[in-house]
Amino acid sequence: MTRLLRSTIAAATTVVAALALTACSAGGTGGGNADGTVTDGKLTIATGQPAYSPWVEDNKPQTGKGFESAVAYAVAEEMGYDKSDVVWKRSTFDSAIAPGAKDWDLNVQQFSIDAKRKKAVDMSSPYYTTTQAVVTTSGSKAAGDISVAALKKDTIGVATGSTSITAVKDVLGITPQVFNSNDDAVLALKSGQIDAIVTDLPTAFYMSAAQLDDGTVSAQFPADGKGDQFGFVLPKGSALTKKVDTALGKLDDDGTLSKLQAKWLSSETNTPVLG
Repeated sequence: MTRLLRSTIAAATTVVAALALTACSAGGTGGGNADGTVTDGKLTIATGQPAYSPWVEDNKPQTGKGFESAVAYAVAEEMGYDKSDVVWKRSTFDSAIAPGAKDWDLNVQQFSIDAKRKKAVDMSSPYYTTTQAVVTTSGSKAAGDISVAALKKDTIGVATGSTSITAVKDVLGITPQVFNSNDDAVLALKSGQIDAIVTDLPTAFYMSAAQLDDGTVSAQFPADGKGDQFGFVLPKGSALTKKVDTALGKLDDDGTLSKLQAKWLSSETNTPVLG
């Protein structure tokens, strides 16, 4: 083998290795394709398994039914993707916010935006700010109480250290019973010690579906902008982050996010805002 041939082969090997390294790096930051996705021409979105109502209905995000599923398709459309171009995957909550490469472009499963998570992954601008809600049971004295005047007469439980304490005092004008945890408050509701629980809306839906046999989210507090903000998770350094933010900005400005929230977190779940 001549020196020239050896030099040519060595140079070619170096170029191939560099291209491979670049491709791996791109894959870890939102995909190596021209549009920044993990699959060219497709937008791969992940959510939990299972995914619960009202965020995803019937554990089928591909239907577009449920608040987060509907928001995801609205964002995809703003980014130029047809519904048929959206591919759904499943992931755990913890793996989604862990550092490292991902096999999806966006992940949506009620991720609160915070600085610590942003060190490991990208997070979009918010698509929802949580409100407080009332959880009760069909046999409770509070069943059917969907006004401030009615709830003022009920015994309300909250978890210690939660913003629900302030919400009950400010909105209902009463002092709630404070428990060490939400689980303790659920036990108190089951035993009849209290008539209802006030907690953030996502937790309220979980309580009613998974912790109470006859639970219901009977009402939600008016939005005050003080709750946790939910955002999409993207791989760290994703080329799509700014595009998602731009899409969410347009959906916020034209009222789409508000309409989807009213539909899936109020009308479809029969959860009126306190009057």
